[in-house]
Amino acid sequence: MLTLLYRGPLASCDYDCPYCPFAKRRDNPETLRADRAALERFEDWVAAADTRISVLFTPWGEGLVRSWYRRALVRLSALEHVERVAIQTNLSGRLEWLADCDLSSTALWTTYHPGQVTHERFVAKARRLVELGVRFSVGVVGEPEHLEAARRMRADLPEDVYLWVNAAEGRTYTDDEAARWQALDPHFHYSRHPHPSLGVPCRTGDSVLSVDGDGNVRRCHFVDIPMGNLYDGSFREKLGRSGCPLATCDCHIGYVHLESLDLYDVFRGGVLERIPIPERHRIRT
Repeated sequence: MLTLLYRGPLASCDYDCPYCPFAKRRDNPETLRADRAALERFEDWVAAADTRISVLFTPWGEGLVRSWYRRALVRLSALEHVERVAIQTNLSGRLEWLADCDLSSTALWTTYHPGQVTHERFVAKARRLVELGVRFSVGVVGEPEHLEAARRMRADLPEDVYLWVNAAEGRTYTDDEAARWQALDPHFHYSRHPHPSLGVPCRTGDSVLSVDGDGNVRRCHFVDIPMGNLYDGSFREKLGRSGCPLATCDCHIGYVHLESLDLYDVFRGGVLERIPIPERHRIRT
């Protein structure tokens, strides 16, 4: 199976989170048209593919407020050879369109941003996702000022909805600070420190690829070495397992694919949407 992490030109977002460099950026109409055309081209390639595929949309901006991202999830989820289609989202948009998706293959990676949306509004959205039968996770960035909001969110979410915590960019946590976040997210320790990755075998570049709006393929979002192009097939000749060329990996969508970690077991069946399996189902080695 091939997993594709797609990121087109879209960079605009309806939030202005202080920890995000793309907050409240406005894409002009030309950029939005280009993003839509690029996404539709990517959809067509996936639809015509002769292998099983999973897709995670990782836009710099908020995709689900754009109709073409909603249509993409509906279309791709219905294809028999698409194992999973997921997207990272702040959950600000409407939700009823999800009823048109094949929910056996659709999932959302959602992030709660205190200060950008009320607690009550986000919880209501989460509960509606449960009612619709949508697979989803909820996350927060581990800024100190978010801790109480995260605790309240954990208390009000359904028990079986996973709440993950991303270590804040550039922040070093004391053991006491880390323990507070670990109490909310039992897997926070994976995010707390960058993972040594130079030469470490990684699934990226082989079964996991990053694709941009022009179809350029790289092993992941963080390694700017082209492998070829999706649409002319030139990427295929460079597929294969190899060690990571970077010293460290500190983002979940990268290090989740490192073979030195056990995260494909931790998130078995939910790698793209960041949903772990219950501890009792973990494989012991």
